[in-house]
Amino acid sequence: MPRVAVIRFPGTNGDLDVIHVLRNVVRVDAELVWHEDFRHGIYDAVVVPGGFSYGDWLRAGAIAARSRAMKEVVMDAEGGVPVLGICNGFQILVEAGLLPGALLPNDPPRFIAKWVWVRVNDAKTPFTRLYEPGEVISMPIAHGEGRYFIDNIDEVKVAFTYFGENPNGSVASIAGVVNYEGNVLGLMPHPERSAEAVLAPRGFMPGGLKLWLSLRESLRGGW
Repeated sequence: MPRVAVIRFPGTNGDLDVIHVLRNVVRVDAELVWHEDFRHGIYDAVVVPGGFSYGDWLRAGAIAARSRAMKEVVMDAEGGVPVLGICNGFQILVEAGLLPGALLPNDPPRFIAKWVWVRVNDAKTPFTRLYEPGEVISMPIAHGEGRYFIDNIDEVKVAFTYFGENPNGSVASIAGVVNYEGNVLGLMPHPERSAEAVLAPRGFMPGGLKLWLSLRESLRGGW
């Protein structure tokens, strides 16, 4: 059975939510791995979850990105292993050079925690294959440094965009990006907090479920 690693850094706080969804909702073999113990070549997919790794010291994700664990993740990614970064995990992937651009303080500069609508721009990745292209879904965000920026929009593959409003000032309303090979995805919204109907407030839906089901299908059948 395919195995998914969920990496925990000091300050990570979304790891147990991810583990719950993988194990109990989509029934995938998932292992919580302390960052010092992670090695490449063992797992079939890697998730870098949200939180405040190392207290967001210097910049969000900056210290974790320079850990030995992330060097191992880079090797997995270069070998085609699916790698997902959620919120702080997205920041870590960008800081580690696995995804282009930068994640800056929100505009206006404040922490935002709310449910938002998101459009699926790329439905051809191992994480989005069960979505329809252009499908609009809802997921929660919770971040203070989620404003995506890149000098040249043509240099990035957009996976998700905010729909209806741009809550943090991201260029082109970008909510998530994917590498050109398609196996590394980073997004600011939280699919692990929107994978069950009981978590969705009135007027919203659990838009993150298909992401995890897509990953399960990709691991079982290839992509």
